[in-house]
Amino acid sequence: MTFTLGSKTKKLAGMLFGLACASFQAQASSAICYNCPPEWANWGGQLQLINKELGIRVPMDNKNSGQSLSQLVAEKNNPVADVVYYGVSFGINATNQGVVEPYKPKNWDQIPEGMKNPNGNWFAIHSGTIGFFVNVDALDGATVPQSWEDLLKPEYRGMVGYLDPTSAFVGYASAVAVNEAMGGDINDFTPAIEYFRKLAKNRPIVPKQTSYARVISGEIPILLDYDFNAYRAKYNDFSNVEFVIPKEGSIAVPYVMSMVKDSPHPDNAKKILDFVLSEKGQQVWAKAYLRPVIDGVMDEDAKSKFLPDSEYQRVGSVNFAKMSENQAAFADLYLREVN
Repeated sequence: MTFTLGSKTKKLAGMLFGLACASFQAQASSAICYNCPPEWANWGGQLQLINKELGIRVPMDNKNSGQSLSQLVAEKNNPVADVVYYGVSFGINATNQGVVEPYKPKNWDQIPEGMKNPNGNWFAIHSGTIGFFVNVDALDGATVPQSWEDLLKPEYRGMVGYLDPTSAFVGYASAVAVNEAMGGDINDFTPAIEYFRKLAKNRPIVPKQTSYARVISGEIPILLDYDFNAYRAKYNDFSNVEFVIPKEGSIAVPYVMSMVKDSPHPDNAKKILDFVLSEKGQQVWAKAYLRPVIDGVMDEDAKSKFLPDSEYQRVGSVNFAKMSENQAAFADLYLREVN
């Protein structure tokens, strides 16, 4: 016996087939990124560009680094995310916990050594440099400090702030920067402890969380912070601020990405990671005042917002795995010797 579909039935079947195809295509052209908040580092603009250039839809995600790592660990046996963005210490931790997998994206060879895991478990996409975020109007006539030693001078008494290095990663990064500049290394924090003891006599302000608004208001005239916050204050909020890379030197701290192990959309994950390291992708970070990890991709307009390259020649790197490993020990030392 033969059955023939009526025209309405055929039409309905065609519509259902079309919807099924559309659903499949939607799944195939989507991906999940943990910790891609629209207001941070212009992730909003980056995800729009990924959709436009790659046809991959990636929803915004407002987790922070710690929340993202916790979620990856909780979902280890049934991953939801495809890629993740976080501070370098969290990338190292994620590698140790086995929730990410190696992938070496396009332009891998252009990522400097020290800014990537040798196997590709994490790699930098941009970085921030530690220095002095200075509200010039709040200095009460004092000159803008140019060195770590300057901050110990009496004229800056009560003006210098740094985030508590026992609770804020940027505070710890600042301690590492001081330590390196004063001749220490990632296994010997004696110079940093001695420096903070001296600075304590100058009545520093030591908040436990980000203090961008307090610098803009002048409550904290000088804050040890990332360059991108100072540039944002100057060019977006039109504040009379300067960023200073101390004469003795400093460090750049990378923000990194990883491919999630056993991700639902591995092909799309790889395309996204390739794209954020492409020239177009890197230029998005530059316009948000984060220094691209790939050299030579900034256009002249973005480059003009940064200090000259000659200033950044004083910026170095450290062994970030050791930095992460020694963070708790430094916090204990700081609490005993300084706080």
